[in-house]
Formats: sequence, C-alpha cells, structure tokens
Amino acid sequence: MKIVVVLLLSLIVGCATTPPPVEDYTLARAALDAARSVEASRFSPGFWHQAEDAFRKAKILYQEREFTGAKAEFQRAKVAAEKAENSTRLIRLKNGEVL
Repeated sequence: MKIVVVLLLSLIVGCATTPPPVEDYTLARAALDAARSVEASRFSPGFWHQAEDAFRKAKILYQEREFTGAKAEFQRAKVAAEKAENSTRLIRLKNGEVL
C-alpha cells in the first residue's frame, strides 16, 4: 500500500507544470508593436529580425505548452524589440526625423 501511495504522489508532483507566461507574452507583443510603430524593420533590421524570430519561437512553444521555453523566448523577443525600437529612434533622430 505504501508503494502505491508513493507512486501516486510522485505522479501528482511530476505533473505540476509551470504556469503560462501570459505577462511575458503581453510585454513581448507590446515591445514588438512599439518597434513596428517606428519602422524598426527598416532602420534596425538585425534587432527586428531577432525579435520576430524569438517571438515566433515563443508562440510555438506556448502552443505546445512548453511554458519554460516560451517564457525565455518571450523575454528574448522583448529585449530585442526594445533594442530595435531604441536603435531606430536614435538613427531617425540623428537623421533629423521627427517621431
């Protein structure tokens, strides 16, 4: 009987999963939207591509319920999108463009 209880508890604990990274998803999407609004794909294509790629991977992992990996990719996407936005704003400012 003790073996059955131990196995049952192991199964229950082993099934505990990481909660969905909803906040990370939202922040990454907002950062991509902000970068898109300043035309980061045109002025900072390297960071923009990194952001899009990480966000795409994160969405796939999220749909597959691989929440730990999705969270890491959403965070990468957010950082890259913020770099793309900041880089674009700096480039456009140096060119005399008003945002």
